[in-house]
This record gives sequence, structure tokens and C-alpha cells, in this order.
Amino acid sequence: MTEEEVLHEFRASDALLEGHFKLSSGRHSAHYLQCARVLMNPERAGRLALALVQKIPREVRSKIDLVVSPAMGGLIIGHEMGRALGKDAIFVERPTGTFELRRGFAIKPGTKVLMVEDVVTTGLSSREAMECVKAEGGDIIAEAALVDRSAGEVDLGVPFFPLVAINFPTYADEEVPADLAAIPVTKPGSRAEKK
Repeated sequence: MTEEEVLHEFRASDALLEGHFKLSSGRHSAHYLQCARVLMNPERAGRLALALVQKIPREVRSKIDLVVSPAMGGLIIGHEMGRALGKDAIFVERPTGTFELRRGFAIKPGTKVLMVEDVVTTGLSSREAMECVKAEGGDIIAEAALVDRSAGEVDLGVPFFPLVAINFPTYADEEVPADLAAIPVTKPGSRAEKK
């Protein structure tokens, strides 16, 4: 799947939004990718997961024992990646602000884990989820994501395989351009911004 084909999937599902958004990272952007909308169609979610699997080198894919994703954003694509890889898929969640395993999920020490996210911007959420997996004894061998918003700048400490890299500029509070600041801000997403 080409970058344009991926973006077409987002546009076709009204998942590529324009306006003034405050991201969960705390940064501002004129664009927001609502992955829940692009993934709400099971056929589309399956296609995107298969395309994402193809981005991961065969030698990495062959080592994967388990797929782990952070809730909420990574849940659907993580599940679809598990299906595409023929591996179990579980998720970590933050009931008290810190990622943890719940619902009877467990990771055996030494399990080779593929982390899966919907969108990576700063990588903070990914790194926090990885800490949880490591604390349980998992060995994270790579991360995959539908979208890399960091323009290839994010360092997750493991090989990173995004389906598409998009360079929509983001801004700190004091950097927001006047034309963007003139638009009322919307806070999309599933969690509170990082302080």
C-alpha cells in the first residue's frame, strides 16, 4: 500500500481532520488523524494491518510471540495485527494513569513482543507502554504503527516500522502560529494531555 493509498483510506473514512487540535502530547496541530474512524470498518482495518505487517522485515516477524498495544488508540490495530501475524494480541491500559496489564493478561518472561500503536507523535505513550511490558518480563523487539507523525525523528529504542510517515507540523503552546491560534482549539483523542 502506497502512502497515497493509506491517506485515501483516511480521507474516505473522514479520519483526516483539519482545524486546531491539541494533541495528547500537549502540542498543537492543524491536522488530526482519527484512527478510530479509519479502523471502524473491519475490512479496512484488516487491509491496513496486512499492509503494516508487510513493512516489518521477515526476520523480525519470525521472532514475534505476542502483540501488545496501548489502550485505547492501539487496541483495534493491535488486534488486527495479531490476526494478520497469527499471534495473540493483548493490551495495556491506564486505569490510574500508569500503564498496567489487567483482565487476566500476562506476559511470560522472555516473550518476544511487537508493540503496535495507531499514531506515534512524540513516542511518549509508546515508551510508557514498553516500560510496562518490560516490567512484566517481555522483550520488545520492534514497534509498528499506522502513522508516524514525528517525520522519522522519534526514537523508541527499538526498530520502528510505520505504515506511513506524515509530517504535519506540531507546535508547543508558545509556538502556535497566529492563523492557527485564531481557530478554536479542539481536544480529540482518548486521554488527557501530558503535563
